[in-house]
Amino acid sequence: MEITITRTQNPKAKPTDESNLGFARIFTDHMFIVEYDKGIGWHDARIVPYGPLCLDPASPIFHYAQEIFEGTKVYRLANGEVGSFRLHDNARRMNRSADRTCMPELDEDFQIEAITRLVDLDRDWVPSSKGTSLYIRPTMISDGNSLGAHSADRFIYFVICAPSGSYYPEGMKPVRIRIEQRYVRAVKGGMGRAKTGGNYAASFKATKEAMDAGFNQVLWLDGREQKYVEEVGAMNMMFVIDGKIVTAELGDTILPGVTRDSVLTLAKERGMVVEERRISVDELYEAHAKGHLTEAFGTGTAAVISPVGELEYMGKSIIINNREIGPMAQLFYDALTALHRQTVEDRHGWTAVIPRYEY
Repeated sequence: MEITITRTQNPKAKPTDESNLGFARIFTDHMFIVEYDKGIGWHDARIVPYGPLCLDPASPIFHYAQEIFEGTKVYRLANGEVGSFRLHDNARRMNRSADRTCMPELDEDFQIEAITRLVDLDRDWVPSSKGTSLYIRPTMISDGNSLGAHSADRFIYFVICAPSGSYYPEGMKPVRIRIEQRYVRAVKGGMGRAKTGGNYAASFKATKEAMDAGFNQVLWLDGREQKYVEEVGAMNMMFVIDGKIVTAELGDTILPGVTRDSVLTLAKERGMVVEERRISVDELYEAHAKGHLTEAFGTGTAAVISPVGELEYMGKSIIINNREIGPMAQLFYDALTALHRQTVEDRHGWTAVIPRYEY
């Protein structure tokens, strides 16, 4: 499918202070759009100036939340080029989410072409300071003009980009996490494995209550027994117990994070013992009491690695590693950010350089 390009006639001023970018607060000059109709499939692929979408008030996205998205980043390399990290894994996960939400899949290679062409056109927006990146948000929404409660016949896939600052502008600091005992993020057979907006909306109330109480995030428990840990907000969780890296096993309630998979791969090739299994809150607290729980950290696109300094459950807190960054968290943060910037050898085929297309 050919991608047509319409350049903006009114380019926006690019940010000059990269220390004050924040996360996805401003957007680049262009966006990618392609549309789907049940009778003809995907069509009309185009890169156009960034701007609003025109949707009917009866579009299913507004009423039945038939929507999915992805999140990835590209980085300014030392030689001035722009590098990507595991784009195909994000495209593959997008299609898995589409299948779960009864939405049409979009060819992985075409997703990559759309993203790389958009990034190439807006490459001057990619910041270069340490810890910065161009955040990329591919999204698919249902479209139409019917209030019938069924899967839509029309869809829109679009990609927008935002220069984003360092997640740790003042340095990486361990966070405080509340283990949620009242609300549930996902249940077996539900939507937890899909990257869909409803999962995030379902987490907002518990997260707000935790933040109001002085915590940074919420650690979710399983929806059936509410005793086994699953994930934190927008991150997968890992624990270092007796020197082993222990993380919740994947299922249909946990998002299969790209950063999670990267950390586990790097750990195994370094000879570390990795266990993917169920972990109860009781096990964590018992391991801490015996001095066996030495680290906890989250993994995700936004923060890469987020060390945890405190866990709280039903009013009882445990302090992990004296609220200091642990050696495992630092190791994986350094290893992944070096891969992002392509300053070390990539032995997994995870990285690529954004092509320079001829227009």
